[in-house]
Amino acid sequence: MSQGKPLGPVIHSFFADHLITVKGLRPASVRSYRDTVRLLLTFTASDKGCKITRLTLGDLAYDRVVKFLRHLEHDRGNHVRTRNQRLAVLHTLFDYIAVRSPDMLAACQQVTAIPMKRSAPAETRFLERDEVEDLLKKMPRDGRHALRDRALILFLYNTGCRASEAAGLRAGNLDLGEQPLTRLHGKGDKWRTCPLWRQTADLLTALTGPDAGPGDAVSASRGQPLTRYGIYKIVRRHTARFDDARTGRKVSPHTFRHTAVICTASDHVSYVSYVA
Repeated sequence: MSQGKPLGPVIHSFFADHLITVKGLRPASVRSYRDTVRLLLTFTASDKGCKITRLTLGDLAYDRVVKFLRHLEHDRGNHVRTRNQRLAVLHTLFDYIAVRSPDMLAACQQVTAIPMKRSAPAETRFLERDEVEDLLKKMPRDGRHALRDRALILFLYNTGCRASEAAGLRAGNLDLGEQPLTRLHGKGDKWRTCPLWRQTADLLTALTGPDAGPGDAVSASRGQPLTRYGIYKIVRRHTARFDDARTGRKVSPHTFRHTAVICTASDHVSYVSYVA
């Protein structure tokens, strides 16, 4: 019976074979799955009163998963949206277990039938046009990272890209000619093309320089490509003054995703010309 089998090989196969090889998820997505599974295993071991290394497949019972979801909301204080994100990961995990261990099908069907909870959509946070203008005008023009930071902020605003897409941007993803554009590698291993304003292209040209190779990171720190967290810190450093405690707005890279303006470069010249 599969229920008495060690859990470790199944979890390893789920990540190495299913998520990475079959589904082709990017590292950031795999980390999200890993965090949820880690929480589940830690809770299960505590609930059973044993070490994580002693867990078996049968320990992932339907009743225990329900207790885990309650634990997320009541003990960890997770929002319903976070609970639903964790549940989506569990649905994927138990779908996989059902294929690997058919005798676990009944329990897996119960888990995958657990519904998402309804929740109010998150309020959209964005910067007003005059706030973006003020931000770009007052950003430092001198200093070791002044050019990098200005190019990064304008790139986020221009493209509305995710922080992970900006972190993964390489010189080979840019075409900075007469009609500048960038190719962005996003969720689901999908690529999309986004036009760039002339001002954004000029900053990126200055930032990358003539000797950049196709695989060189566009934004770096101490010779290493910026991570999502590094981009978050840069944005926070320059935008903290726009936080609003009354509305709960806290500016992050994702704020620029909501702020991004879809227009042509000529439409935009009037209020970003000062960054050239």
